[in-house]
Amino acid sequence: MDPLAGLLEGPRARGAFLVRACFDPPWSIRVEDRAPLTVMLLVRGDAWVVPDHGKRLQLRAGDLAIARGFDPYTCADDPDTPPQALILPRGACARPDGRPLNGSMDLGVRSWGDRLDGSTVFLIGTYLLHGEISNRLLDALPPLLSLTAEEWPNPLTPVLMEEIVRDEPGQEVVLDRLLDLIVISALRTWFSRPEAAAPTWYKALADPVVGRVLRLLQDDPAHPWTLNALAVKAGVSRAALVRRFTELVGEPPMTYLTNWRLALAADLLRDTEDTIGAIARRVGYGSPFTLSSAFKRVYGVSPQEHRGRA
Repeated sequence: MDPLAGLLEGPRARGAFLVRACFDPPWSIRVEDRAPLTVMLLVRGDAWVVPDHGKRLQLRAGDLAIARGFDPYTCADDPDTPPQALILPRGACARPDGRPLNGSMDLGVRSWGDRLDGSTVFLIGTYLLHGEISNRLLDALPPLLSLTAEEWPNPLTPVLMEEIVRDEPGQEVVLDRLLDLIVISALRTWFSRPEAAAPTWYKALADPVVGRVLRLLQDDPAHPWTLNALAVKAGVSRAALVRRFTELVGEPPMTYLTNWRLALAADLLRDTEDTIGAIARRVGYGSPFTLSSAFKRVYGVSPQEHRGRA
């Protein structure tokens, strides 16, 4: 499997929170929803995204921003505009003093804000649960990234603009899949940028020695790899392989293999109904017991507990 394709298999929205937000200046919204990933498409007007820590980001019509992680941030017409509303987990909304807004800013089906023809219009999609985005993908992203309309002329924005306000049977599934496609398309563009903070292993793929070993491990994690076998495949000594692999990836090859196998197992537990024994065999463990022991050591819960939470 192509490494980027494997990384972008992550998005699997399930009943994602989507809304068309419409504002007139001055406006400012404080976001504290602790969502693992939020996509913001600016359809009309100008806006700022201001994280509590890090560089503020200015958006213009057609631009996209993706916020990753639990840290709060503010969206506003101007960085100095004080917040007028607070977005909390599961789409709850309150005034800055904590009083609930009680739907006072609702504008119809999945629409919210000042007025439908406001001078600023956002399309916002939020993955509600951590399990909807793989840890491998989240770890590869910065807290806040953006693409301009010139970098990413997205043909899906008009489709989402039309579908987000429809109220028909199966509409949530349509919106979930649109959100996944937008995220995958945007991240594919972002990863192609030289300045993208791609994960260390992704950059290491270009190395003639480490890249070959990484592809072997990623393409066939169930193979009973040994350090000696990998060194032979790479055409270097075991010591040279460990030294170079650790330098470029940040961990030794066998540690990387263990973490890769467990990450795959975590995704399979979430996305399939395969037995733990079947998953163990698919990712290179000889029995459910050995997988469970390694999984609990790294994730702190058993595979069955992880599946139940997902």
